[in-house]
Amino acid sequence: MPIAFRNEIVWKRTSAHSDPQRYGGNIDVILFYTKGATWTWNELYTAHDAEYIARFSHRDPDGRLWTDDNLTAKGLSGGGYDYEYKGYRSLWRCPEETMRRLDAEGRLHFTRTGGIRQKRYLEDTKGTALQSLWSDIPPINSQAAERLGYPTQKPLALLERIIQASSNPGDVVLDPFCGCGTAVAAAQKLGRRWIGIDITHLSIALQKYRMEEMFPGIQFKVIGEPEDLGAAQQLAKDDRYQFQWWALSLIRARPLGGQEGSKTGKKGSDKGIDGVITFIDEANGKPKRMLIQVKSGHVKAGDIRDLVGTVQREAAAMGVFLTLDAPSRDMQTEATVAGFYHSPGWNLDYPKLQILTIAELLTGRAAVKMPPEQGTFKQAQRVQLPQGDQLGLDGL
Repeated sequence: MPIAFRNEIVWKRTSAHSDPQRYGGNIDVILFYTKGATWTWNELYTAHDAEYIARFSHRDPDGRLWTDDNLTAKGLSGGGYDYEYKGYRSLWRCPEETMRRLDAEGRLHFTRTGGIRQKRYLEDTKGTALQSLWSDIPPINSQAAERLGYPTQKPLALLERIIQASSNPGDVVLDPFCGCGTAVAAAQKLGRRWIGIDITHLSIALQKYRMEEMFPGIQFKVIGEPEDLGAAQQLAKDDRYQFQWWALSLIRARPLGGQEGSKTGKKGSDKGIDGVITFIDEANGKPKRMLIQVKSGHVKAGDIRDLVGTVQREAAAMGVFLTLDAPSRDMQTEATVAGFYHSPGWNLDYPKLQILTIAELLTGRAAVKMPPEQGTFKQAQRVQLPQGDQLGLDGL
């Protein structure tokens, strides 16, 4: 397919490096291009700045702000319309028919010095047409409400703007490197259909959680995840870190070790801990941890004892042992001996050490027993679709 390059857009970020040998790198360049001579383009507008708004210094009784504009054509090339209107004779920019209509609509301002000017209301202005320098969207910083902890996360508003300008409701948005899912979230919010692709099970898990939090009740299909025990065994054989991340996603646990978005992983500083679930069950709001260990084979009772010791050493509330193989009777005994965690907020007891198999999780025969979780992945803001319906990909 031929590519017709169109333009470059600069998104100005507020962060900058401190290298004294060159200019600060505080911008990103967004390439805008099409695959042919025709494309979708919706002109967007940004809000007027304070200086522009200050020009609308008059207010009608109904509260609408307005400024006045010249209606005479004197001094303009191209002529005008010479007539008298309500005792005022001049060379006007509009014909008498339009003048009467403006008067009927209450859009004429009769000045004290004997003139007629047109009222222009602030609410009628669309804003400033969007230009190629975008400096009104702040980056994701450590305090941003939408921050999910993903290293390459972009602001939702940035992707919304791109999608609004270059597509229409019902169109399909494809993000082949979708990371934490900002583009697909923006597409869903704006009534577009979408396809997201990523190479890591960690990214896919984060996207699932994000979409479920933002759009309660949403339905979507994930292609490429293990759906049965055989596929899970094959994933563990092919890549143990991908298996580990996928297994953790079955119980909505945050992985530890490696970097989110990376294709490879490594053990974290806490040996024997592959993931964590955070929950709050006391009025003081102090978070507590459930530590997760994932094993793809060769499990034994000693693994359970080791995890119990790790939970105690790390002052965690509970532990979960995720295993691809079925646990032995000795392993189950060791888990039982670990006792219970008492939740003060819910006044309930939960097993201190739980053993869950991949087969049980895939078939829905088991789930983590724990107080309601908080902060496994930072929750995204919920969004209500205006039409109230979920979007499908039928007809693609």
